[in-house]
Amino acid sequence: MNIKKLVMNIMLVALIAALVAVPAFAQNQDGSGNTGDEAVTIAAETEENEDSSTGSKAMAAALAVGIAAAGGAISMGIAIAKSSEGISRQPEASDSIRTSMMLGLVFIETAIIYALIVAILIIFVL
Repeated sequence: MNIKKLVMNIMLVALIAALVAVPAFAQNQDGSGNTGDEAVTIAAETEENEDSSTGSKAMAAALAVGIAAAGGAISMGIAIAKSSEGISRQPEASDSIRTSMMLGLVFIETAIIYALIVAILIIFVL
């Protein structure tokens, strides 16, 4: 499978996940997700709405972390493969290649940790 096809598949999965996660962010000013009179008529069912909202938040957080982890794993695999290929072609440059690879892996892992922090914020703040 070539890289272009792989990237297109990842983008398609990310788009589908984003569409699934949209309801977690679709809340009105009253925070219930209902409009006008509907909010008044459903006021007695606030506990049910909170449970539903919590489920949507958990789904959005899970999708955020899952997409970030999948993207990070793929990019780490590609980086390690390319650095191994570079070291095999030029063994004398292995120290600089290894240093560059480790720096890149740290940045990729940092992006994944940021996604985890965003997921925690989705659950507890929104």
